Amino acid sequence: MPTENAIHAETGMYVFAHVELCMGTAFEFKGQTSLSPEACEGILEQACQLLHEADRTFSLYKPESPLSQLARGETSVSKLAPVVSEIWDDCERWQQVTDGWFSAFTPQHTFDPSGLVKTWAANRAAQFLVENGIVDFTLNAGGDILLSDALTDPVAWRVAIHKPVSIAAENAGTLTVLDLRGTPYRAVATSGTAERGAHIWNPKAPEKAAAKDLEQVTVVARDIITADVWATAAFAQGDRAIDLLNAYNRKNPSGEIQALVVWPGDNLGATDGFMALFAKASV
Repeated sequence: MPTENAIHAETGMYVFAHVELCMGTAFEFKGQTSLSPEACEGILEQACQLLHEADRTFSLYKPESPLSQLARGETSVSKLAPVVSEIWDDCERWQQVTDGWFSAFTPQHTFDPSGLVKTWAANRAAQFLVENGIVDFTLNAGGDILLSDALTDPVAWRVAIHKPVSIAAENAGTLTVLDLRGTPYRAVATSGTAERGAHIWNPKAPEKAAAKDLEQVTVVARDIITADVWATAAFAQGDRAIDLLNAYNRKNPSGEIQALVVWPGDNLGATDGFMALFAKASV
């Protein structure tokens, strides 16, 4: 793609890249639009306010947030903004969909929807762009990727999966690359321990112990929320994650998800349809 945050000399399109720091991570918007630079930047700013609004509401690191108040027992869901109840209901629905492997309740019995809220907020921001005329873009939400339906850059359809090590490690780099062009998939999400340690718990284990069977799970789905939730659920499930996902796909052929799993020792496993997503070498 041409130089970012500039008008392309041949097409007249405004090529943009915007990074917003929020929720302890970075949200990167990249794309192009026929809108003016001023209009585009204004829309991006408003979209990012949706991210900050979600952070103010759901962050457990902000003592004044509604969710922190809820965790301290100072209020109830019924007394908070309706969006809190909506997210609570969404978490319960996903718990059922994933056969209990996704849970928004911590081992301390605190409601923590962080496994859903980041990509829920990212999806809202992306929808805001589309509704306001910015339709050709990608969004990297702290490593989880969303591709717009009208994405035109062929390179942007290729999504790299990182090795299950910290980006600061000496052997850091790309594990493999996917190409989602011509597929129904628009999102890729990864869960693992490389950057944040053992932060995902097994909701079915005694005392909800940390999930440790896998090193990394990458899920490809039609939307970023589904990809994120299933990446968390599959990682929590552990050794039978591939069986869980293949069984889900057999029951939901119109909404299949695909996954690549890394076991300790760098052994790989994948769902039945994942192989078709590997990028082909350029000729």
